[in-house]
Amino acid sequence: MFYCYILKSSLVTAYYIGSCKDIEKRIKLHNSKLVPSTKRYAPWILVYNESFDTLSQARKHEAKIKSWKSRSAIEKLIKHFKALI
Repeated sequence: MFYCYILKSSLVTAYYIGSCKDIEKRIKLHNSKLVPSTKRYAPWILVYNESFDTLSQARKHEAKIKSWKSRSAIEKLIKHFKALI
């Protein structure tokens, strides 16, 4: 399985959207400050994830979310995701 995910910073109102194969390992990398683009706002909390059969599908979904360029649209997706759990 491959994942598209959204992290939320515990320090500020910032989100990070990414994709990967091993989501637990990836979150540990973010929170260990080993990912240059996210180390500034660590620690991070996983607030959304969706699984896909291929990395290509996960990356396409990541690009779709990033293309929204709207915090409110991302927060709406997160809220909808939490309602499903």
